[in-house]
Amino acid sequence: MEIGSFDFLNQQDLPAGALYMVATPIGNMGDITLRALHVLNAVDGIACEDTRHSAALLQQFGIHKKCLALHEHNEVGGAQTVIQSLANGERWAYISDAGTPGVSDPGARLVHEVQKAGYRVLPIPGASAVSCAISASGSVMLNSEGRFQFLGFWPNKTKERDALLQDICSSKKTSIFFESPHHIRDTLLLLSTVLEPTRQVFICRELTKKFEQLVSIEASEIPSWLENAESLKGEFIVLVAGRQASSDEAPGQDTLMLWANALSPYLGSKEIAAVLSQALGITKKEAYQVALNAKDQDN
Repeated sequence: MEIGSFDFLNQQDLPAGALYMVATPIGNMGDITLRALHVLNAVDGIACEDTRHSAALLQQFGIHKKCLALHEHNEVGGAQTVIQSLANGERWAYISDAGTPGVSDPGARLVHEVQKAGYRVLPIPGASAVSCAISASGSVMLNSEGRFQFLGFWPNKTKERDALLQDICSSKKTSIFFESPHHIRDTLLLLSTVLEPTRQVFICRELTKKFEQLVSIEASEIPSWLENAESLKGEFIVLVAGRQASSDEAPGQDTLMLWANALSPYLGSKEIAAVLSQALGITKKEAYQVALNAKDQDN
């Protein structure tokens, strides 16, 4: 693919002795960015999570570079090889099997070692299953006002799974996780039993690929959806809407301090406490302590 005509790609320097963390497509080859191709063509070597997997991508775009296998089992040792190359003034890139390196993929240890050795790490953004799913999720993100927690891959161990379920059930933020086709049915059925029936769930299968499927349903509808699902093959990413606060739920500390700080320039501690207690339904003792804390911040 000829990208030399895009002069804007040359407007940003590609410093030598630096590592470039390059995002690659999560399914559709067309999602590779022009900048990613520019960088992969410019570097001296490419470290790959799986050289066999990455070979198809590099071959597709006519990129021929020396490649180094760098995965979770050899990440620290592989990092030293990359660092030695950077010390010789070379530019290196790192690509995972799909998406943005370091997001439930190897890469974090590599970055840590390279930075610890005193070399620059530059991100080259691109496809991400998390941001891709969020952009099409709609109602699942509404109540959390754009806030979310990414939980990585769904754990297989019971203790870790139970802790994660508790976190998802109690969090006001949207929860996002990856799941394999082998366990997706059991995981979704489990969610349907622990979540409130009306909690919104967004299920994404094979994002950006030929058989991509996006489904927005309530937790109570999960068993019926599974019964009629066309297929449960492929990789899944699941979004669970955050818990909605009940009308009688006490406001959090951050909200209390926000009110108290807004009132502090105009009222004394007792007056602030009275307003908080009456308006937000907390005890006078708690309201007075919040008012004192706000006054202490002012001083």
